[in-house]
Amino acid sequence: MMDFIHNGPFVGVYLTLLFIVFCRAQGTYWLGRWGAKLAVDRVKPKGAFGQRMLGWLDSSATDTGIRSIHKWGLVVLPFSFLTVGFQTVVNAGAGLLRIPWWKYTSAMFLGCMAWALIYSTIGFAVWGAALAAAAGSPWGIAAMVALAGVIAATMWVSRRRRRLDVEPLPADLALPVIERSDS
Repeated sequence: MMDFIHNGPFVGVYLTLLFIVFCRAQGTYWLGRWGAKLAVDRVKPKGAFGQRMLGWLDSSATDTGIRSIHKWGLVVLPFSFLTVGFQTVVNAGAGLLRIPWWKYTSAMFLGCMAWALIYSTIGFAVWGAALAAAAGSPWGIAAMVALAGVIAATMWVSRRRRRLDVEPLPADLALPVIERSDS
């Protein structure tokens, strides 16, 4: 697949990447819609995967996406595709906000087209050149390992803080949770 992306005809590569990013964005949106439905129905999934996804949807990351949509409106959707990582939380936030599918898809498709154009022209070349330059030198390899360590440590500390910051509701305010059997 990577050989096709690097050496294939431009139109074929562009359409392939457009299809991939479209499916990924739609999947993230529908994951958010699923989480919103569970919240409205006050249902908690039984399976580990469903619980993990619901935990991510209830994280500060998706709160960032929701706040961005509230602040800038749907115009943030296409612009989020020019970033790395932010587009995921914006797409999930759109689903959590239950933005109508046709409005979401109309705004999202512009971002998909821009993302596919960037990655079918210079995107993968830039990533490849940066990794090759870093991997060609011992200092580059050390910098990549250090960066990976900093990212892992930051994620670990952030998750630990979130767990410690969560205070349970008093028993008289707790809402009932219905266990769903079809996970």
